[in-house]
Amino acid sequence: MTDSAAKAPMPVAFSDLRIAAYCPRKLYYRRREPDREPPESVAERRDLATCYPDLLAADDATLRELPIDEPPPRYRRTLERARDRLDCWEDLVDPTARNVYLTGRECHGIAHKVLGDPPRPSIVSPGDPPDAGVWKPHSVQAVAAAKALAWERQRPVESAVVEYPTHGVVRTIDLTTRRKAAYREALRSAASLDGPPSRIENDAKCEPCEYASECGVRSRSLSSLLGD
Repeated sequence: MTDSAAKAPMPVAFSDLRIAAYCPRKLYYRRREPDREPPESVAERRDLATCYPDLLAADDATLRELPIDEPPPRYRRTLERARDRLDCWEDLVDPTARNVYLTGRECHGIAHKVLGDPPRPSIVSPGDPPDAGVWKPHSVQAVAAAKALAWERQRPVESAVVEYPTHGVVRTIDLTTRRKAAYREALRSAASLDGPPSRIENDAKCEPCEYASECGVRSRSLSSLLGD
């Protein structure tokens, strides 16, 4: 084995990059857990992305029985707008492949869909979308999937898709310089993590984190920040 091969870093999982983009300290605690499989509810919410035509045709009573997070009429309208707006709608409904394991030079993981020509990955989130665009962790995960797909196909992949099926929201992203820089930052954090990073203080992302009590994160009041 050559020295360069011996020093080559291990590829980082897409999910680790997503968590590192959210909070490196959260990734530290997540890696200490023996079982890191997502709960069954996550799979049920992601499965909505496999049946968009059926969801568009479903009546209100049927939609209310599904794990969607919008009133049925609004959900249907949002999904209809996605259908009418996206040039990749047919590929989303009938992708080249689903749940594809991709291995790149720097990262590896599951792309929930791989779309046709030009090839691009789609990442399906079980959560809520932002008002515009996609959340930074999902952007990083999508860039990682695009880079791994490009490595496997040996051709450029310049865009990706992020789906929020519980809201009927689908958004495409370009691999801009800013998004690639965020990916590189998350990659460095995840690859070099060998102890707990510095704590985050006064950050709204700490409140929903399942490791907040163990982490010791403390939210500070406005008065304490001002020195009162």
